[in-house]
Amino acid sequence: MESKKDKDNEPECARITNGLLKSRTGEFDLESILFLKLRGLGIYDLGCIGECINLERLDLSGNNITNLAPLASLRLLVVLNLSANRISNLEPISSCESLQSLNVAGNLICSPDNLHALKSLRKLEIIRLKDNTYNYTNPVCKNSSYRNILLEMFPNIKVLDGERVVGRGSDLYQLCKDIDDTIKDVLHECRLLNSRASHAISQTERSLGLKNQPKQYAV
Repeated sequence: MESKKDKDNEPECARITNGLLKSRTGEFDLESILFLKLRGLGIYDLGCIGECINLERLDLSGNNITNLAPLASLRLLVVLNLSANRISNLEPISSCESLQSLNVAGNLICSPDNLHALKSLRKLEIIRLKDNTYNYTNPVCKNSSYRNILLEMFPNIKVLDGERVVGRGSDLYQLCKDIDDTIKDVLHECRLLNSRASHAISQTERSLGLKNQPKQYAV
């Protein structure tokens, strides 16, 4: 059940207005806003956010957003967090040509086809569709091959769902894995050699024991 405080805040925050942006940032010129955090405010209408044309980082997580059209003018946006909303269409942000990191975990993206519009974003390196920490996901994540599809769709991607897939991080992981596999092989060989040596020693001791036994004569 909603509290009175929640209901009182809802009309003010349901739509992004000049007043909301100025009160949150202290900036009177919307073009001066570089970083903006509007998390969990019940927003469903992005309103005038498109006027913040110099925005570089934007957090709109935990709202009720469905329409991303006002974001199309944010050409300098580098980091965008849209997790825990109601988004199914990502096409408007295909114009955010500087975008490097996109978090859309916990939305309504049903198919890899919904991500095709983002293929033009050459700088996009980080995509999150699933976040196990908060139990956020998307219907597309039920497709067992969605990760492979996305990696093929976005060849420059470095991090998918919080896991590094290329770059120094993955190279180090692969190197460590190779070293670990090599160590396992060496240990296996050592065990075999130890087993053979133990067998040889046992055989030698048995042979020496037989030679050293006193001769027995029949009476």
